[in-house]
Order: sequence, then structure tokens, then C-alpha cells
Amino acid sequence: MEVEGTLAAALSYPDLVGEVGPGDAVVLNTTAVALGLGTGGLHLVVAVEGRETDGDGDGHVMKARYTPVQTAVSSVEETHAALLESSPGLQQTPVVCAPLHSMIAPIAAGAKRASHARVVYVMTDGAALPGGFSRLVPTLRAAGLIDGWITCGQAFGGELEAVTIWTAVLAAKELMDAEVIVVADGPGNLGTETTWGVSALASGHCLTAARTLDGRPVPALRVSFADARVRHRGVSHHSLTILGDVCTVEVNVPVPMLPDERERELVWGALRERKLEEKHHLVEVDGAPAVEELRAREIDVRTMGRGIDDDPAFFLAAGAAGDLGGRMAAENRRW
Repeated sequence: MEVEGTLAAALSYPDLVGEVGPGDAVVLNTTAVALGLGTGGLHLVVAVEGRETDGDGDGHVMKARYTPVQTAVSSVEETHAALLESSPGLQQTPVVCAPLHSMIAPIAAGAKRASHARVVYVMTDGAALPGGFSRLVPTLRAAGLIDGWITCGQAFGGELEAVTIWTAVLAAKELMDAEVIVVADGPGNLGTETTWGVSALASGHCLTAARTLDGRPVPALRVSFADARVRHRGVSHHSLTILGDVCTVEVNVPVPMLPDERERELVWGALRERKLEEKHHLVEVDGAPAVEELRAREIDVRTMGRGIDDDPAFFLAAGAAGDLGGRMAAENRRW
């Protein structure tokens, strides 16, 4: 894309603006580049000049509502209303809830390594709304680490569409035969240097929804000893707030086994300082098999630009959640 005489990268969603070809003049949203953002720091095509988009969706549920690029989708609430209304619930299906998009890779790898479970990813709308913005999802889909994915809320573009997290997880179970459900935002969620101004806190609501629907909620801890920001070193304040203040139900919390004893003590100390042992069940879980699975499948996952070797605790923590979810799925099969 040529912008003011300079070549620049721009992203276009054909479902929203139609196909873009050489020579087309387009209207761009340049905000992300102007702000120098990391995730999503590129121009976005809003429209092709001189061309109208037909706006004909295959359903009556509007997503990205009341914006110039709102799009109509066919949602599971339209196509499978009777099935969802008669559903007995999740029937103890584990639902692993993560505060970051990058965590879905080690979670799915852990679940697959533990039980070869059918893993379905539910993408919430706290970050990128277009599902097509994720490069990780098609990578995991092609590698067989996830077996289906659903976009819910204002997010769109998944293999199935849902209006809420509630119908999304039910659809994962009823329509995609999920044995492990992974719930997380798309890429690029929003955090501020405040306790409550963090989109990741919605993970706590997802844990509560999972329990209400007779699922087994599993929180994936965000842990890092490579992040330069104090609020994310050790156990991130996101996870501590989610488990201490947002999640209203008792859950099993997978705490990663860390080879560095000092790091292990810091993680347990942070959890105990918030008295989370009094509210939840804390269980130490080995996330190393998930990391081994990612390496075996040659999947290079990055979080804030860091890979497995740069920030091993991060991947071990997410992998531990996937392992626990996978073992829960294996237990369900025996029953």
C-alpha cells in the first residue's frame, strides 16, 4: 500500500470491504501506526473508493455493531436455538480461561499431550474483533492442536458465531464435541497501569459462566520472570485480581512446576499473600509436556516478542493449565 508516497503495510478484511486490488484507492484508518502500537500497529482498510459493499450477511446477528464496518453473521442462537435451549449444560467439560491470546498455544498443546482431547477455542471480544487478525489460530488449526473455534460477543470470523460467552461454550460442547474448551481474547488485548482497567479481567467472568453451566473452570495463570514491568513479574496482577476479586466461584488453579526454586517460591508466595489458598484449590502441575509438544510440532509462539526460551515460566504456566484440562477430559471419558 502506498501512503503519502511511501510503501506501508495495510490490512484489509474482504468480508467487510470487498476485495482490494492493484491500483485501488482506499480509505485507511492510520491510528495504530500514528500511535506506534505493537500488536495491530498497521494501517487498516476502511473502504475502497468508488465501491459499495453489499452488506449482505447470511444471518441477522450484527457484529461490530453500529460502526461503519458492522457485519451480519449467522449465529448459533439462530441456527441451533432448540439444541442450545435443551442442552443439559457442559456436563463437567473443562473450560480453561486465559488472559492472553498467546496462551492458547501451550494450553492446547498441554491438553493434547495429556489426553488427545478435542480442543475448541472460544475467542472473546476483549481485543481484536476480526478473527482473521489472529495468525496463531490457523497455525494451531493446521497443526491439529485445536479442533474448532468460535467467535463470540462482538468478535466475528470463527467457524461458528455466538452472541455471548454462554452460548459459545455450549456450542463448543454441543456442536463441536469439545472435550476441552479454551477461552481467551483475540490478539492485542488492552491493559492499563490500573487494577480494573484491563480487558483480561473478563476471564474471571468466563470462569464463573463455566461453573454456572456445569463445566469445570480452570484459570491459566499469567506468570513471567522476563517481563520488565513490575506488575507482570512473577504472577501477573491480572491473574491475582481475576482469582481474588472477579471470579465468584471456587476453581482448581494449576500452579506451574518451575525448575528455579526461587521463582517457584515467588509464585507460591504471591498466591498465598492474596490468600488464594483459602478461596480456591491450588495444585502444582507440570507444564513441561506442553512445551515439549510445541517443540515437537515446531510451533514458534511469541508473547510480547518472547519465545519459550526467553520466558519459560510463561509457557510452563499456560501449559500446566492445558495439562490439567486434558487430564480432566480423560477423567470424563472414564466416567
